[in-house]
This record gives sequence, structure tokens and C-alpha cells, in this order.
Amino acid sequence: MKKENDSKVMEFVLKGLSSSWELQLFLFLLFLVFYMAIVLGNLLIGMTVWVDAHLIQSPMYYFLGYLSFIDLCLSCVTVPKMLGDFLQQGKTISFLGCLGQIFFLHFLGASEMFLLTVMAYDRYVAICNPLHYLTVMNRQVCLQLISACWGGGFIHSITQIMLVIQLPFCGPHELDNFYCDVPQIIKLACTDTYVVEVLMVSNSGLLSLFCFLVLLFSYAVILITLRTRFHQGQSKALSTCASHLTVVSLIFVPCIFIYLRPFCSFSVDKVFSVFYTLITPMLNPLIYTLRNADMKTAMKKLRKKYVASCFPSKD
Repeated sequence: MKKENDSKVMEFVLKGLSSSWELQLFLFLLFLVFYMAIVLGNLLIGMTVWVDAHLIQSPMYYFLGYLSFIDLCLSCVTVPKMLGDFLQQGKTISFLGCLGQIFFLHFLGASEMFLLTVMAYDRYVAICNPLHYLTVMNRQVCLQLISACWGGGFIHSITQIMLVIQLPFCGPHELDNFYCDVPQIIKLACTDTYVVEVLMVSNSGLLSLFCFLVLLFSYAVILITLRTRFHQGQSKALSTCASHLTVVSLIFVPCIFIYLRPFCSFSVDKVFSVFYTLITPMLNPLIYTLRNADMKTAMKKLRKKYVASCFPSKD
């Protein structure tokens, strides 16, 4: 580990996912395909929502556009470096680069959690109070909720940075993962980290658990309402809720497993890290498009417009 004046850490060594060169090449090709699917899938959803005049006026799809943007940005925080590290023997990251990964990982991750909570509230209003839905979820309210999500994510992320930046590091210098995160960093500090780990659990772990429980309660109320009110749009509402619940489970379960366990770590943590940073952002576009008739219709219109612009008909 390089130091400046024997006190300031300059870089960390990342152990990555495997020490086998053959396995690293295989993972590089596999994760490269996943990353391309993340970029193309979330860009397609974002373009479809923002181009289609009908979808952009709907609060649900308005929030979905932001969710795709967050997923796209979140994957860019860790995946490009992971892909590059697969092709080289020495895997290092500077101290400032490590702080940058922590900041953006928690900023985007917390913003996504808050946004999913907002989307659950949006579905609650739409299903349980449909007559006042457009009045309650008007464009100004949507903008305020989005701003609150970004603001909450920023405050959470700054808190995580403050937990790490005050710690002294004097060795060891190896991070047992493919990116920097608070649980791995604080274990390298050459001081007692009991208080820091408790604060991490209180900040990240309890935040994930609280949002997850709120979401489960919200969707439980929605499902109960759907059972007592039989109407024409029930099947569509159930499909939408099922999509949201799938996304919620894919995001929150790994976060709760990683951040709600102080003072210990397991080898399976890497699997949950891959799932959270790579698999979930890739599955979100599939979940929201394959189970959503409006999105599929809008994508067909977008494709027709693209084909018409590229290959204009000759009269």
C-alpha cells in the first residue's frame, strides 16, 4: 500500500472475483454482455418514456424514466472498472477513486430506494384513490418528489463519506471485493471501528430495511384493495404491482443482507454485490417492458418512427 508521509493512503488493492486468469476472461465476456444489455435496455426505456407524449404525462412512467436513468448511472460506477480489472493482473484503486465509488454508489443507490418508495405511493394513490389521482400526483408534486429523492440520496451518501474519510489506514491494504464500499473499507482501518460499524448499520442497513418494510406494507394495502374492488383494470394493476414488487425484492434484499450485518463478512457477499450492481440494473428493463403493454406499444411506435426516418418511403 502506497503512503504519503507514512499516514495518507494513496491506493488500495482489489482482490476481485477470482484469481484464475481463465475464469477472469470468461467473466469479462459474460459481464460485458450484461453491461451492454444494461446500457441498451435502460437507454431504450428512457428514450421511450421521454419521446412518447402519452407516457411522459403519466406519473408512473415519468418515475420509470428516472429509475432507468439511475440504473444506467449506477452500473457505470463499478462495472467499467471491474471489466478493465479482469484484463490485468494488478487491480488497484486510488484512495480518491475509492471515495468516489462510495459516494456515487450510495448517492444513486439511496436515490433509487427513495424513488421506488415514491413509485409505491404513486400506485397506492392510483389504485386506492383513482378519482383524485391526477390532482394529487400533478407534475409539480412529481418534481418535488424527484427532488426529495435526489436530496435524500445526497445526504445519505455524504454521511457515508464522512464515516470513511475520518478513519486512519495503516494496513492491510487489500479489499476483498471488486469495488470500494463502506463495509470493506472500515475493516482496513487501524483503529477500533465498533462505533463506525454501528453507524453504518444505522444509516445504510436500517434505511434499506425501513424502506423495504414501507414498500411491502404499501403493496399489501394495494393488493387488499384490489381484492375488495373488482373492476376492469384490476388485471393491469396487478401486473404493474407484480413488476414493482419484483424490482423491489431484487434491489432491497441484497442491500439488507450486506449492510445490516456489522462486524462480520461472508464469501457470498461478492455474489450479492454482483447481483446489486450488475444483475438488477439489467433485469429492470426486462421486467418493466415484458410485463407492460403500454411500454411495448410505445416501443413499437418508436421503432416505426426510427425505421421511417432511416428508410423514408419513395413516392
